[in-house]
Amino acid sequence: MDVIETLPIERWSGPFAPELQRRATEALESGKLLYCPKLAFAIEEGEQALLSPTLSNGKAKNISLDPLSGTCQGLAAPSEVSARVAAMMERFARAAGRFVADLFPGYAAGLERARTSYRPVEIEGRGYSALKDDKLLHVDAFPSRPTHGRRILRLFSNVDPYGKLRLWHVGEPFETFARQFLPRVRKPLPGEGWLLESLGITKGRRGAYDHLMLGLHDRGKRDADYQKTAPQEALSFPAGSTWLCYTDQVLHAALGGQFALEQTFHLDIEAMADPLRSPLKVLERLTGQALV
Repeated sequence: MDVIETLPIERWSGPFAPELQRRATEALESGKLLYCPKLAFAIEEGEQALLSPTLSNGKAKNISLDPLSGTCQGLAAPSEVSARVAAMMERFARAAGRFVADLFPGYAAGLERARTSYRPVEIEGRGYSALKDDKLLHVDAFPSRPTHGRRILRLFSNVDPYGKLRLWHVGEPFETFARQFLPRVRKPLPGEGWLLESLGITKGRRGAYDHLMLGLHDRGKRDADYQKTAPQEALSFPAGSTWLCYTDQVLHAALGGQFALEQTFHLDIEAMADPLRSPLKVLERLTGQALV
């Protein structure tokens, strides 16, 4: 499978050549993972002590930084240490934001910074229910945060101080996956979106698109045979490398590794070079229905 596009980028800000911008945009929107083997996020001297799994509270999978409040969740540390973790994550978020804005200038009007994550705990050996297990192939869909068709763009950087690889699997094209599992997704109950919003279960009303995406996420993860037999390619990302993809489109699984930073962005599909490649437009074509 042709799932990866390697880019010769070594810095977190432009200017980038127009041809490189076009190449990156075409690969990203076609469902490839962009890999920058020489783009390292440098951990500063005062941040070395923050590379410890003991900072996690053991309940959440990751430590997350809210871009609006600047506060961290999933953290078990004194306030002084918490402030330093938040500052490191904010520094990464700003670098990631500059990088995406400079590499994809056409996205600027529709791009929104979302949560930043710090992942200090080893993936291998962690046990979760199937729906929460990121070691299973899946597309991203959020149970409590409907996207209403907006894209989910995520940028990852391996900052492991011991040189440990970050191990991923990447699966088949989104449309192939969707054709197989769409018939298995139940129809939403009348008033279901309104009820979930009213009870505070979702932040905003879950519509037809988000219902289908969550159903695809859940059905794919629960199908043990699919997880064993589906086509997938193993990828390894060394410490000091960075990669990004549309995680609502790229079937992915994280199987091993520790100490990574991740920045999520949301993008209006109108800002894409080719909105017809978005999961929303693919699902509308497959169902013959308007989904937002």
